[in-house]
Formats: sequence, structure tokens, C-alpha cells
Amino acid sequence: MLKLKKILALSALFYTIIILILYLFQEKILFQPEELSDNYTFEFDHPFQEFFLETLEGDCLNALHFTNTEPKGVILYFHGNRGSLRRWGQIVSFFAEKRYDVIVMDYRGYGKSKGRITEKNLYNDAQLFYEYVSKQYPEDQITVYGRSIGTGIAVKVASDNQPCNLILETPYYNIKDIVESWLPHFPTNFLLRFKMPSGTFIQNVTCDITIYHGTDDGVVPYRSGERLFKSIPTPNKEMITIDEGSHNDLIHFDRYLNTIDKVLENTY
Repeated sequence: MLKLKKILALSALFYTIIILILYLFQEKILFQPEELSDNYTFEFDHPFQEFFLETLEGDCLNALHFTNTEPKGVILYFHGNRGSLRRWGQIVSFFAEKRYDVIVMDYRGYGKSKGRITEKNLYNDAQLFYEYVSKQYPEDQITVYGRSIGTGIAVKVASDNQPCNLILETPYYNIKDIVESWLPHFPTNFLLRFKMPSGTFIQNVTCDITIYHGTDDGVVPYRSGERLFKSIPTPNKEMITIDEGSHNDLIHFDRYLNTIDKVLENTY
């Protein structure tokens, strides 16, 4: 009996510690920025311009604008939770090489961007960049692309505007879905400050929607992306499943490479 009590006490202690970690450090768990010095110089093979936008609070947000002569359109790209534009600039060059202009921003606290991340700030900053893009390109040429944590931001932007296309790579129904896959049986409703309810926002998206998700994704479960897809009310939707694809390698699969051009052109 004494041994059983010790086991129960240790289990309760472990449970309490996990709850405290999740509550106190969830921002650091969800967002893992790389900071860059203000004088850091970006270098990419494709032509680009670096620029900054200022928020209403006076924080400066850093971004890159990859350009082409006679572009096919423009992609507003919301990146994942790790790194900075140093990494993500390389990743979005893939689309620039396909003759799409690309604009990608660093969230507050990432790279050279200043300020503190909150869910409200993420949405406001994303809208700031959408308005910047829409002043230079007609909305029927704007594709909103979200990857991982950025998919929730991309869905919110698409729900508040009228882009021609929304592409989501490894998306989630909401943050609760992800955390519960990591930590089942924990009171996530009371602990999570970041909700990112993509399943709610996507109800108001009217453009074409394409989801890419790998069946072996160990970060955002495939079932969460599937749940999001099933919740989409518009018939103009497609879910492209990549068998054995994980969270960061979809671009290496033929299923992605053989479909992305048609998805970008809205002809898939």
C-alpha cells in the first residue's frame, strides 16, 4: 500500500509539473525564433528586396520580397515556428524560381522583427502585410500560403480578405488538437493561451483551398489536417495526402512536386 501511495504521489507531481510547464512556457514551446542582428545581410540566389513594415504599436517587422519579371502572381507566405528569414528565404525561393513573386515576413521576435508575440498581434501583423501586398497586386493574383504554425495565420487572413487561392502545408484544426496529440488527458482548454482556431476561421474562406499533409507527420497529426479539410464548407477544396511524408519533407516527394504547379495555377 505504501508503494502504491508513492507511485500515486509521484504521478500527481509529474502531472502537476507538466501542467505548469505547459502553462508558463507554451509560448516558448510553440514559437522558437532565431534572432538576427540588425546589420545581418541576407544572401539568396534569386533577386529580392528586404523591407520593414511598422505596426500600430511602433514595432518594426522584417520581410523579404522576391521578384520576377512578368510574375505569374504573388504568394504571401506565412512560415513555421522555427528559425528566421535566413532559413525561410531559402525555402520560399522554390516558388520564386517558378516565376511567382513571394513576400514572407518574420513574426515579432523572429530575425530582425521586434515586439512580443500574441495571437492578436499575429493576426494584425498578417493583415498589415496582406494590405501591403494588395496595394501592389490585384487580389485575383494573390495566393496565401501557410506552413505549420503559419497555416492558422494564413486561414485567418484568407477569411478576412478575397485572395484567389489558399494553400496550407501541414495544417491543424486548432492548437488544442496538436497539444492533445502530444499530451492526452490534460486540461488543455484551461491551459492554452494560443487557440489558433483554423476550423472556425476557414468557414468564412471563399477562395480555392488546398491542403498538403503527410501521413507520418509527428508534429501536426495527419488527422488534424484531415479534420480541418472535412470542416471546409466550400466545394472548391482539395486534400493532397503524401504517404509517408512527415512534417518538414513534403517538398521532396513526387506527390508534392507533381501537383504544386497546378495548385498554384488553380487548375488542379
